[in-house]
Amino acid sequence: MDYLQAVVLGIVEGLTEFLPVSSTGHLTIAEKLLGLSTTDPAVTGFTAVIQMGAILAVIVYFARDIWRIVVAWLTGLVKPELRGTIEHRMGWYVIVGTIPIGIVGFALKNVIKNDLRSLWVVAVALIAWSAVMVYAERRGRQTRDEKDLSLRDSIVVGVVQCIALVPGVSRSGATISAGLLLGLDRVAATRLSFFLSIPALLAAGLFELKDALGGDIGGGPTLVGTLVSFVVAYAAVAWFLRFVAGHSIGRFVPYRVVLGVVLLVVLATNVMSAT
Repeated sequence: MDYLQAVVLGIVEGLTEFLPVSSTGHLTIAEKLLGLSTTDPAVTGFTAVIQMGAILAVIVYFARDIWRIVVAWLTGLVKPELRGTIEHRMGWYVIVGTIPIGIVGFALKNVIKNDLRSLWVVAVALIAWSAVMVYAERRGRQTRDEKDLSLRDSIVVGVVQCIALVPGVSRSGATISAGLLLGLDRVAATRLSFFLSIPALLAAGLFELKDALGGDIGGGPTLVGTLVSFVVAYAAVAWFLRFVAGHSIGRFVPYRVVLGVVLLVVLATNVMSAT
């Protein structure tokens, strides 16, 4: 991988990680267009590592919130009177909500890295999950905000997050849809989605770091891709939070469906191979 390819993939990752369009799906498409092997361990490792740049963007953007959550959670362990605050509860929600994807991701890591890295999977998932997003927007009551979050919410959203291990579904699309169906408003569902992404994607990036650095890619392109991902993702997070405050995530559905259909046509006519 050269530096230009690393920059392109960093931009794609930063733009798509937190929008409900599937970063893994877009990275798979971009890797194919750049002539890279989507099943090469070094490439899949690179993909996971540059996600850490996007996660760092979330950490920086929500630094004050994260600090309050960490302090409140630690303090609440020894001061029972503080355990009812949303900050202390959010600490537990993130921990508990991350457990499902940790278990499923580790158990199915080979399936995720190999069998699911197919553009057929991406195309079908882009189209199929779009229907769920539309349903969630239509059925979600959006009568609960962040202070109304419960442990049940974090467990349900955490379980649904596992579905996003399928390329094309979109982690944010899956978790925000789950939050809406639980009655959360878009901002609360989106913030919970972002907080749950931090440990999940950091763990995935650290786990794959050895493959990215030990393969043909090397540290230079990996560092550049990660830095580009950070800068672009920070801007995307800031924009998306403003967007969901007044707009439906269904706005992304036409794009998802068109991209999915185009992929199906391209694959069916052998213009591009699926893996």
